Amino acid sequence: MPLDPDVRAIVAGAGESRPLASLSLEEARAITRGVVTLQGEPVPVAEVRDVEAAGAGGPVRVRLYRPLQTRSPAPVLVWAHAGGWVRGDLDTWDTPLKDLASRIGAVVASVDYRLAPETRFPGALEDVLAALRHLADHASDLGLDADRIAVGGDSSGGNLATAAALAIRDLRAGPPLAAQVLVHPPTDPRYGMPGFVRYADGTPLTDAELRERDDLGHLWTQYLPSPYAADHPYAAPMRARDLAGLPPAVIATAEYDVLRDDGEAYAARLAAAGVPVRLRRFAGMTHSFLHFTGRAPAARALPEWLSAQVRPLLGLESSSGA
Repeated sequence: MPLDPDVRAIVAGAGESRPLASLSLEEARAITRGVVTLQGEPVPVAEVRDVEAAGAGGPVRVRLYRPLQTRSPAPVLVWAHAGGWVRGDLDTWDTPLKDLASRIGAVVASVDYRLAPETRFPGALEDVLAALRHLADHASDLGLDADRIAVGGDSSGGNLATAAALAIRDLRAGPPLAAQVLVHPPTDPRYGMPGFVRYADGTPLTDAELRERDDLGHLWTQYLPSPYAADHPYAAPMRARDLAGLPPAVIATAEYDVLRDDGEAYAARLAAAGVPVRLRRFAGMTHSFLHFTGRAPAARALPEWLSAQVRPLLGLESSSGA
């Protein structure tokens, strides 16, 4: 379908974007913080609480959003934010994660992981794993159910979420997971390279999408300590030899997103390995549409669908949504 008209207006309002490689880190990070203007009003929650996990690089701040009328011990979805591994912070994700916690009826825990290029792979992954371990170890003190923990993230955060699931399967680096929730995740740098000029269905990338592809390639170079690191499955999960034994996956992609084929190819590999997968491509949407709910009503279908898929996996009653 055509690009959603409200999303088209958001894209047009952003104006001509400069390549990320031409921006300073502070400029790039400031642009990302600007998405709060698109999110709408936050929903009320019962509690917002910051805790600290002991990480390999020092304390890792984790922000817990406890929705109204949630019983303890509550299931928890540990979330890694987007930003291409180099941008993003807890405050910028406050509104969408409050919404997600309220819809699911579970605590959502947002991880303030270390950013690249100051800290490259595997620093951010180590921080996500540290947060998972801390919440499991201190579940009784925090009113959480250590037997109902899921991990999720959007964009680069989705990469970190599924990498954490791999590390937990292989190394027992964290608690057993009930689910992995991935919103347009990058799983292989090849999708950000110049050779990727069209979608898998043959549709060519637009000029704007080609710029996004170049930005994605730049972000991979900022995250990885060397090109050879892309062969490590915890950096590029698509390159894992075996995906069997991973937790059930909920994967969302966007029709007009250079990461669309990446996420869908990973979903296909998971399914082929016997992992239960729920996949939905959101028509008319672009990358980062998790943040568009205040300006594009059609984008609200994403948190609605995610909550419908995640609730049963966390032992909560099913809610509507295909």
